[in-house]
Amino acid sequence: MFAIVEIAGLQYKVEQDQKLFVNRLKGDKGGKVSFDKVLLTVNGAITVGAPAVNGITVEAEILDHVKADKVIVFKKKRRKGYKVKNGHRQSLTQIQITGITGFEGAPKKAAKKETAKAEVLSDNATVNFSEDHELNYHLKKNGLSQSKENRDALILLGKAVKVELEKTVLTHEEVDAAIVKNIDTFKALNK
Repeated sequence: MFAIVEIAGLQYKVEQDQKLFVNRLKGDKGGKVSFDKVLLTVNGAITVGAPAVNGITVEAEILDHVKADKVIVFKKKRRKGYKVKNGHRQSLTQIQITGITGFEGAPKKAAKKETAKAEVLSDNATVNFSEDHELNYHLKKNGLSQSKENRDALILLGKAVKVELEKTVLTHEEVDAAIVKNIDTFKALNK
């Protein structure tokens, strides 16, 4: 389990109990800090934020405030007698990651997405009531005439079944079951 988090303008890959140096943070030695700009998490499943993952925070403890090794900055212009030598030591904070929290809600969200994906059916498995050839197929399959009245009755029946089943799309099996259940309506139209 790890996360990619933005700390003081830079991105770090962090794990539980990891120690790392970051740009100087506000806070005292031994203090607690938390970062909520988590860009990516991996906890069995990969969650990518847009731009940040909601509900996930990275908790850390400040171990020490230190300075990095000296970097020499030397400038020279030849034949001009110009030379400047400077040194720079970056201020850093050493932190230890104490935990990545907020994963309790994440598996539930993933489970909801999986069930939502399971409910999405392919176009071949569902009935499009605006297509006459699909309506004709179901009428012919149940031994009914493919007349305009029967198609209109099937469209009304489909709307009623959608409301009854609380669905937006119906499968072929559901439409056939509705036709068999209401076969008397179609026979009355044909007389």
